[in-house]
Amino acid sequence: MKRIFDLFFSALGLLLLVFPLLVLVVMICRNLGSPIFFIQVRPGLNGKPFRMVKFRSMTDERDSNGVLLPDAQRLPPFGRFLRSTSLDELPELWNVLKGEMSLVGPRPLLMSYLPLYSEDQARRHEVRPGITGWAQVNGRNAISWEDKFRLDVWYVDNQSLVLDIRILWLTVKKVLVRDGISAAGEATMSQFTGAESKKRNS
Repeated sequence: MKRIFDLFFSALGLLLLVFPLLVLVVMICRNLGSPIFFIQVRPGLNGKPFRMVKFRSMTDERDSNGVLLPDAQRLPPFGRFLRSTSLDELPELWNVLKGEMSLVGPRPLLMSYLPLYSEDQARRHEVRPGITGWAQVNGRNAISWEDKFRLDVWYVDNQSLVLDIRILWLTVKKVLVRDGISAAGEATMSQFTGAESKKRNS
């Protein structure tokens, strides 16, 4: 049922949003230049890599040595708007349609994080990653990594179609109030450096 739900609403969303998506493409091209899309390999179901596609929200500004500037310096007002409204996530509907993601599930993070998880945290990959998830409606980037992963694993153990619908509704509310967009002192979310249990045992 979850896959049928994902297929139907991702296809419907892409059809209904054709015009708004085209408008966003033009606006991104004007404000940020090309490329329009940000494509990055992320871990999916069981950690299998896939190419996640989002709208670009940052510039490619670099220092004199050719190194990318910090996120906060590369995130212009228009990019902040895209992130605060979650409009940058809309192209991920294509990933959902392809079966690489779900509408609801733990957010796909970086491939480099895979070896840093504790055994329990790694369970977040027992389901397809989602455009939104239980952690996103319970703090998003404003909560700690430990809390975020705890919420992800809770979702894995309690997932249902009813819960997915509830999360989607709560996501709309969160987006409207633009709550939990970034961690304190960060442009988005601080880097994950490893599970606390692994650090204590190392």
